[in-house]
Amino acid sequence: MGRTGYIIIAICVVVALVILFFVTYVLNKRTPPPKGCENLIDDEKCVGCSNTGCKFYKLKEDLEEAKEELKK
Repeated sequence: MGRTGYIIIAICVVVALVILFFVTYVLNKRTPPPKGCENLIDDEKCVGCSNTGCKFYKLKEDLEEAKEELKK
């Protein structure tokens, strides 16, 4: 097998890994949380988090704004 054969194999492996990543990412996003864990937000873990893609990030901002309004 020549050099081009190895390049084609390498490209196929990279493409397969990218496809595997996207499939597992989509399946992970579609998986519902376990029963009893739907409304859990651990404030201790979320305090230092800056992940704007997290579904709790917006909820955390709204909660902080509501606390500020109540203080006024």
